[in-house]
Amino acid sequence: MTFPESATLAGQFLIAMPNLDDPSFNRGVTLVCQHNEEGALGLLINRQSEYSLADILEQMQLEYQAPELADVPVLIGGPLQQERGFVLHEEPGYWEASYRVNQTWSVTTSRDILVAIAAGQGPAKALLVLGYAGWDAGQLEQELKDNAWLTAEASHQVVFDTPLDRRWTAAADLVGVDVNRLTAYPGHA
Repeated sequence: MTFPESATLAGQFLIAMPNLDDPSFNRGVTLVCQHNEEGALGLLINRQSEYSLADILEQMQLEYQAPELADVPVLIGGPLQQERGFVLHEEPGYWEASYRVNQTWSVTTSRDILVAIAAGQGPAKALLVLGYAGWDAGQLEQELKDNAWLTAEASHQVVFDTPLDRRWTAAADLVGVDVNRLTAYPGHA
């Protein structure tokens, strides 16, 4: 399958179908951050790590005043480079190392955004994730043909306001699919 240059899944959710049994992605929701002829990169938004935002700030020797940061979960963004941090947010901001996914979403990898978050001056809403998901050229397109994923326009509400354990079903609801009623095997008409 050739992928037209103008077509991209950046800014879309990849919603794991029930037949996707890879433990990294089973019942996962991934926000695609980059997608072109060379491949794709995304961040899972519904896998909690063992860390809190306070743990990360303390590790980076950043002081913070807001005690609620201790309860902000850090997510596992995917199976690749889990020592690498990404901040997913909507406002573009003026950070040292940000990548604009589309008109809505940005991903920042520089320390300055964490300094701002610790000082209470960061984006209004943000997710900190460790690691990412990646696909080689044509790999994601093949997985879509193999019925491994549903796609939907990424939603602020699902990313920031929906509890982690409900994000998979909430993302599928965006396209009118009840994933709990789908079988784990493909059918043929």
